[in-house]
Amino acid sequence: MTITAAADGSALGNPGPAGWAWYIDEETWHAGGWPHGTNNQGELMAVLDLFRSTAALGQEPLRILCDSQYVINCVTKWMPGWKRRGWKKADGKPVLNVDLLSQIDAELAGRNYTFEWVKGHAGHPLNEAADTKARAVALAYQSGRAPVEGPGFGGNGGAAPSPAPSSAAAPQRPADRGASLGAAEGAGAGALGAVPEQAGLFDEIAPEPEQAERARDVEAVVELEQELLDPGVRGDYGQLAFLLHPEYREIGASGRLWGREELIEELVAAPGSQARFELVDAVPLASDLVQVVYRTVNGTGSALRSSLWQRTEGRWRLRFHQGTSEG
Repeated sequence: MTITAAADGSALGNPGPAGWAWYIDEETWHAGGWPHGTNNQGELMAVLDLFRSTAALGQEPLRILCDSQYVINCVTKWMPGWKRRGWKKADGKPVLNVDLLSQIDAELAGRNYTFEWVKGHAGHPLNEAADTKARAVALAYQSGRAPVEGPGFGGNGGAAPSPAPSSAAAPQRPADRGASLGAAEGAGAGALGAVPEQAGLFDEIAPEPEQAERARDVEAVVELEQELLDPGVRGDYGQLAFLLHPEYREIGASGRLWGREELIEELVAAPGSQARFELVDAVPLASDLVQVVYRTVNGTGSALRSSLWQRTEGRWRLRFHQGTSEG
């Protein structure tokens, strides 16, 4: 019999107090977290713990519902190439979250599993339950309370807890966290090129608390840019609406001014073609504003692009984007 479970993660501020959870029903779920982590780390840990908690199933099918394209692509598309290169990306830089990904890879051997993407925050009962329990853990860490971890699989309390990812236990400098951007899927009608992997942002950063916090904000925004620019996300109305600010505007490489709704409709109809992504700069402009500057290159030429991400009600959303053709 196929076991169906939802896996989800939550990070307040992304990064910030973080939680993860997988959920089958009210008698079968498990949750955990860390004082500091990212959404992606929570999503990956939920999947890792689900595999460990159900290891006794052997070849019994496991159907994993996940609202993160990043996690699904990591496990089902990118990991084989990363492993062949010694957990390095095509540009030779280290893979982000390799500590969790390598453990997931080890758990896949001999398992019968499938991943299925579900839209987050759209009323799917299993996804909503996993999200609620992951967020509850993050809130517990934020307030200094002990998190509720759940009964686990078969009432065994879940798998043995995994050590926190190297960047989740406490705030660290981006140079320590190995953030990186890789080659991109291309620009769509609104000039949004896809970024399936990440590249290094900083070689060195001062350890002062304010500077370290700004650096973590920059990394979080780059992760969100990666998620937004994934072709699977650009082709999904719900995810675009979640990531684009209500007052979003864009000036495309053609000079056209796009409004939020018309751009979303255009991207869903034509998510884009392949392009190369070249990071130019990524800097915090204020405590709630980050700018990312990059270049996209495809068969028709190149364009220089700039994105402004604004933190609104505790989460980052893309407020403005501009592309300028370089001929």
